[in-house]
Amino acid sequence: QVQLVESGGGLVQAGGSLRLSCATSGGIFSIDTMGWYRQAPGKQRELVAAVTSGGSPNYADSVKGRFTISRDNAENTVYLQMNSLKPEDTAVYYCNAVLTWSRVTYWGQGTQVTVSS
Repeated sequence: QVQLVESGGGLVQAGGSLRLSCATSGGIFSIDTMGWYRQAPGKQRELVAAVTSGGSPNYADSVKGRFTISRDNAENTVYLQMNSLKPEDTAVYYCNAVLTWSRVTYWGQGTQVTVSS
């Protein structure tokens, strides 16, 4: 059974940093895009950053210059380095993986990120 497991969330003061990790298990052989989404209370889930298997990243305008997504294709793991965090970054962050051929999408269970002012 395919699983995505996030880690690295927590409570941080504004201006601080966190690094999220997402590891996959269950025999995924070919992942196209891996990414991070977030959902704040009362808001829709939104894309934060994504990266293709070729390494091309895509960022939401709100995080450009502050967040960096990276990926280990051999381990099917994706990371999100978050710097200069703001209170508005507070949300549950979800890892996402889209398989290359079937386009099936998998989600992690989410990890809470709270930024205090």
